Amino acid sequence: MLSKYSFTAILALSSYSLSAQPKIYVNEYLNIGVGGRGLAMGGAQAASTNDVNSGYWNPAGLTRMQDDLQVGAMHAEYFAGNAKYDFISAAMPTKDKKRAFGISFLRFATDDIPYTIDYIQPDGSFDESKLKSISAGDYAFLLSYAQQIKIFRNKEITTSLGANGKIIYRNIGSMANAWGAGVDMGIQGTYKRLLIGLSAKDITTTYTTWSFNLTEKEKEIFGQTGNEIPVKSYEVMNPRFNMGIGYNILKSTRKIQLLAEINADLTTDGKRNTLIKSKSVSIDPRLGLELDYRKTIFLRAGVCNIQKVLDDKDSLNKKTYTLYQPSIGVGLKLGPLVVDYAYTSLQTQNNPLYSHIVSLRIDIRKMSKKTTESVENKETQK
Repeated sequence: MLSKYSFTAILALSSYSLSAQPKIYVNEYLNIGVGGRGLAMGGAQAASTNDVNSGYWNPAGLTRMQDDLQVGAMHAEYFAGNAKYDFISAAMPTKDKKRAFGISFLRFATDDIPYTIDYIQPDGSFDESKLKSISAGDYAFLLSYAQQIKIFRNKEITTSLGANGKIIYRNIGSMANAWGAGVDMGIQGTYKRLLIGLSAKDITTTYTTWSFNLTEKEKEIFGQTGNEIPVKSYEVMNPRFNMGIGYNILKSTRKIQLLAEINADLTTDGKRNTLIKSKSVSIDPRLGLELDYRKTIFLRAGVCNIQKVLDDKDSLNKKTYTLYQPSIGVGLKLGPLVVDYAYTSLQTQNNPLYSHIVSLRIDIRKMSKKTTESVENKETQK
């Protein structure tokens, strides 16, 4: 007798063959996005990202940080709270602000999965002492570096280059785990109110290698259910490119600023369900807007995951209509604390799974020598 939850994690392993072929949507948890700002703007961040979250979106953006240290954190829950998504990061520029270093950690996992392989006894009774739970988790660790580079003589044009060293770890309880490593790169440029960015993820092609540690009892269950017992497998992440152009519509002297950005998220792992697609390449347009007042109050909106789908009402399967994934959000800067909120979904609006996402950022800026002397003089005058 088998519980319907008994072997969900075990049977998931059966999809891995001895020599897996490259697939699309591999390690897709790495492409969900991070931070309330980026998610509220539909992931349109390649050109405008300029804070601690740049390690994820485009590492080149780390050089545009204005603080001496930034620390960020985010938590989100998906699928009615069954899946937990967490991200923490820290970044620090050098004294001359021409270089920056960052570190990021990401976890997407489902915890407390019932594991009842020993729970149900041969006579059909239940042994509560044998009931336990496992976790299925995906982890990523990023080490980032960025620096300004001089390409053009025009002083109004600034450019920066960044890179990530990435380590991936995945596990399904004690039954299986996987390791992988890859490299990301990015470049950004600014000219007056124009912003340009390009992010290239997994440019060396990232291989994730699985190893399996099944017990004899678990192997027996695989045999009883007609599944192949996995021995070794690997997954391939092909390069992914995100090209973006942003523009500050209003002059910088105004109290209110409006940023518009458009990105083209290009994947090279096969035909995906995106607006623009071919057998080997797919392109997902991303649009984002950000309105801010004195860099203190922010209103954001975005659109991504635009698709053409068949109309279920058409029995001939010829009519199509357009679906898209909308998102909105707000941000508030209270001194060194920045709170960003996004309301978005993992799917299009046809069958949405909306989530509330909150991220925090702490900006630490050292007082300059002049500022310190000014404060000391005021205290003395008191």
